[in-house]
Amino acid sequence: QVQIVDSGGGLVQPGGSLRLSCAVSGVSLDYYAIGWFRQAPGKEREGVSCINGKYGTTYYADSIKGRFTIARDNAKNTVTLQVNSLRTEDTAVYYCAAGLQYSNHSRALKKMDYWGKGTQVTVSS
Repeated sequence: QVQIVDSGGGLVQPGGSLRLSCAVSGVSLDYYAIGWFRQAPGKEREGVSCINGKYGTTYYADSIKGRFTIARDNAKNTVTLQVNSLRTEDTAVYYCAAGLQYSNHSRALKKMDYWGKGTQVTVSS
């Protein structure tokens, strides 16, 4: 049984940082892509980053490029999203998801099969 546990959210001031974690069990990262998504109140869910579990290739949405960094640890079957220089508009529930690998990360983000329950990130002064 595949389980995704996302964690690490919290309340931070603008300019602050958090480290979000995604623990995956039941499947090996070697065969999956892991995506991070976020959904703010009243807005559609947005795929912000993705990593290929086998090759480590990455994707970042323009809205977070240069501020967020995704990384994987296949030995621990975990993926982290380091979020820096946070802005108030980054406030959202962040979700981790797993799906099959595709050469195109945008397609992988649309094909996620397993989801975590989400972790709240609030950026406020």
